[in-house]
Amino acid sequence: MQNQELNLEGIEEQPLKVFAEKAYLDYSMYVILDRALPSIGDGLKPVQRRIIYAMSELGLSAGSKHKKSARTVGDVIGKFHPHGDAACYEAMVLMAQPFAYRYPLIDGQGNWGSTDDPKSFAAMRYTESRLMPYASVLLRELGQGTVDWQANFDGTLNEPVTLPARLPNILLNGTTGIAVGMSTDIPPHNLNEVASACIRLLEEPKTSLAQLLKHIKGPDFPTAGEIISPREDIRKIYETGNGTLRLRARYAVENGEIVIHELPWQVSGNKILEQIASQMRAKKLPLVDDLRDESDHETPVRLVISLRSNRVKVDELMSHLFATTDLERTVRANLNLIALNGKPRVFDLKELLGEWIEYRSATVTRRLEFRLEKVEQRMHQLEGLLIAYLNIDQVIAIIRSEDQPKPKLMKRFELSDEQAESVLNLRLRNLARLEEIKIRAEQEELAAEGKALAKMLGSKARLRKLIIGEIREDAEKYGDARRTVLQEKAAAQALDETALVPSEPVTLVLSQRGWARAAKGHEIDPLSLNFKSGDAFQAAATGRSNQLAVFLDSTGRAYSLPAHTLPSARSLGEPLSGRLKPPDGAVFAGVMMGEAHDKWLLASTAGYGFIVRVGDLQSRNKAGKAALRVPHGAGVVVPAKVAGHDQDLWVVAATGAGHLLCFPLEELPEMAKGKGNKIIGIPKKLLDSGAERLVAVAVIGPRQKLTILCGERHMTLGYHEMDRYEGSRGLRGALLPRGWRKVSGLRTE
Repeated sequence: MQNQELNLEGIEEQPLKVFAEKAYLDYSMYVILDRALPSIGDGLKPVQRRIIYAMSELGLSAGSKHKKSARTVGDVIGKFHPHGDAACYEAMVLMAQPFAYRYPLIDGQGNWGSTDDPKSFAAMRYTESRLMPYASVLLRELGQGTVDWQANFDGTLNEPVTLPARLPNILLNGTTGIAVGMSTDIPPHNLNEVASACIRLLEEPKTSLAQLLKHIKGPDFPTAGEIISPREDIRKIYETGNGTLRLRARYAVENGEIVIHELPWQVSGNKILEQIASQMRAKKLPLVDDLRDESDHETPVRLVISLRSNRVKVDELMSHLFATTDLERTVRANLNLIALNGKPRVFDLKELLGEWIEYRSATVTRRLEFRLEKVEQRMHQLEGLLIAYLNIDQVIAIIRSEDQPKPKLMKRFELSDEQAESVLNLRLRNLARLEEIKIRAEQEELAAEGKALAKMLGSKARLRKLIIGEIREDAEKYGDARRTVLQEKAAAQALDETALVPSEPVTLVLSQRGWARAAKGHEIDPLSLNFKSGDAFQAAATGRSNQLAVFLDSTGRAYSLPAHTLPSARSLGEPLSGRLKPPDGAVFAGVMMGEAHDKWLLASTAGYGFIVRVGDLQSRNKAGKAALRVPHGAGVVVPAKVAGHDQDLWVVAATGAGHLLCFPLEELPEMAKGKGNKIIGIPKKLLDSGAERLVAVAVIGPRQKLTILCGERHMTLGYHEMDRYEGSRGLRGALLPRGWRKVSGLRTE
């Protein structure tokens, strides 16, 4: 079978590039104009406008009974909006949620979602709805010739191109939308403030932006909260049409607990609780004892934070929560919408209000012209009826005798087609003699109304006055007080972890195998604690729970951990090797605590050491930082705390052979790291062979006593009883009495 040639006659050919570009541009303009961006006139997107119009056509006014939402959605997608029912219903739900819309347009009955989960609304077959009274602002003038109409998608019905809004709904309820290559984010505003600004601009068209901002203070969100952005940032948004706002929750202190009663717009209370609970589980929020959600129908937002102590600084804690949770968030503002010329653009505040006033003026003008036309039409009909009443017998005779009385009436009494039609449509009951009086009275009334309408249309001043009066009327009817507080504040800053921890006395205990724990208070005796089998006490340090604990290993490296994160002393503790990464073979030799300026004495078993500040040892690195340089073959002595005035303190050093040396603390240098200076002289031969080592150091003040530990035996010496062991730094020291030379440690009391 031979191939047949294709007949391409009448088929347009074009390059794929041209076709694809045109198709995408058409799609883009459709999304921008017919889906995502609102019109400046009524502030609605097409789907929202169709929902409101369909509900009005169904008779679902504010005074009617609720009807199933599925009925409305069916009408909308069947008559005007050929898209998915789920998307249509979601748009409907949004207009009914009082926490989403500042002035809701739909009155919902049933489950319409909550602030915690806005999308938790019930299916449309379960919910019922009708229009809110505020919706009349958009619909009241619809049938009065105020707007243009267009055919629906199948050409069987007409729908309004825009609704004749009596107030600038675009600012009152705001909107968000993402189109192709552009988006819009218009925050809601207070009706009274916007109405006042419109009136000011109508009365004084040359009003400046600064003068308008005396009326419109800033956005007003349905969930209240507070705007903390500087006034200058708010002004720039209204000046350029773009910018960001910082919103913050509001709270109060009740019975020692923090109660959050207002949240930023579009923030879920459940998410806030999850964020705070997450910090608590990670032990990053020890100031908080418990969280509760006490929200109910009467109090939509009530989040309670119980504090661990009444000494907690609430403002500092809340500042931290503002910085680390959605209790403070940024809201974008982008005043991008479809202008009266049908093109999208970004407006500043004055331009937006000015263009809406232009739309409103045109709407009111069309309404007045429509009414004037109706008045003139009725008066024309009444003139014909009056002629008929004055010649009623002739009219009746013509109607009875003629097959087609209409042309005869028009010729006999010089009536127009419309007048003749109205005469023929007269009912017999209206032929009474009193009807003539009614017609003349109606003529006078309509003549007066027509004259007033003509004057109104002929005078811009009268027209402005009418618009101002209607705006005032609606503001009095639907306006309310501002909800969102404007209070300029600096952005919150997250606090350092230690700043969130209550400052309570603690004692840190380190075992020989590197297990650490923290006991409340300073009175505990570390030696009295239980240890794992084969383990024993190594070192202890006292400090505060909001300080860092510094651990020193046998290689001279220092490691830091927050003290409040260590397990309680009621347990056996936890191994530091699970949280830190010391070198292979290293063991933990000591623990230190204190403020950054507090001093400790570090020493190696080779007899060298120096004074160091706690701040120089702190490090967040799990591998620690180099602190004490330990000579080959030597180890680390348990660090000794330096407490008191340096000039009154003595360093006490003891070797394993029973040599004890005391010298002034000021003879030792203060360093950040290094080997240090010689503390006590040990012969090199004894050091190399390991026969003698520095086993303990201590720093003693005038009011302290020194306890020398020799196994389970101990000997106590007063500050002034140590003269015989006094010498210069680096000397050999004096021998302890016989029986006390196997020193295992030193302790000050």
